[in-house]
Amino acid sequence: MSILEKIIAHKKQEVAERKTLFPTELLERSVFFHTPCVSLLKYLKEKNKSGIIAEFKRRSPSKGAINAYADVEQVTIGYMQAGASALSVLTDGEFFGGKFDDLRTARKFNFCPILQKDFVVEEYQIIEAKSIGADAILLIAACLSKQEVAHLSKFARSLGLQVLLEIHEASELDFYTENVQIVGVNNRNLSDFTVNVEQSFRLLPQLPPAAAKVSESGINSPVTAAQLLAAGFDGLLIGENFMKNSRPELACLEFIEQL
Repeated sequence: MSILEKIIAHKKQEVAERKTLFPTELLERSVFFHTPCVSLLKYLKEKNKSGIIAEFKRRSPSKGAINAYADVEQVTIGYMQAGASALSVLTDGEFFGGKFDDLRTARKFNFCPILQKDFVVEEYQIIEAKSIGADAILLIAACLSKQEVAHLSKFARSLGLQVLLEIHEASELDFYTENVQIVGVNNRNLSDFTVNVEQSFRLLPQLPPAAAKVSESGINSPVTAAQLLAAGFDGLLIGENFMKNSRPELACLEFIEQL
């Protein structure tokens, strides 16, 4: 069983347990549930912004602990002050050390688009995302069928959430639907976690024209970032490169200044 298969198996069990503890009716009472979302698409398309989606990420299955004790308030405020266009917050606990309270805290202190980074496998999680203050969710083609992507993206849109569809292979472009606003190319192969930024350059010409385009993972230098933006990407999702520093927000500031 691959790492991704283990994550999805655990996620389905985890969600089933949460559904018994926190019914949909309870989630819908959240103050965030009825708050209009901030458009990630709009922020990525604004030419006066950096295009950086700065990620708060405590650990990963492949690297282990990255920055286990980082303060989400300090880091996310610092990211936005550094000039990031948006935030991404990992909320998976078992494999990435995240929690819903990380996103709630980021929402409390920042007015900007926030992408919830998790492994969505059913509608209930989308309701959860809205209830904790997310503006956009991630749908990973490698975890879902084409029909599931179509259904979940339509449901997300009905709640006002935007969708970032993550692909790694050209064949996954067939998963794109009109309810997906952003397509991300993950340079990391989720089967073996190897990283190759060239994957973004290869797939860019095939990405749907109507969607904003984001390159994800392995973007470690401002030079590479500039090349990706010049090639036609609207955004770059960067987490580990910032989070491995003791002060991620300062690493982000230096990166954007060089960019």
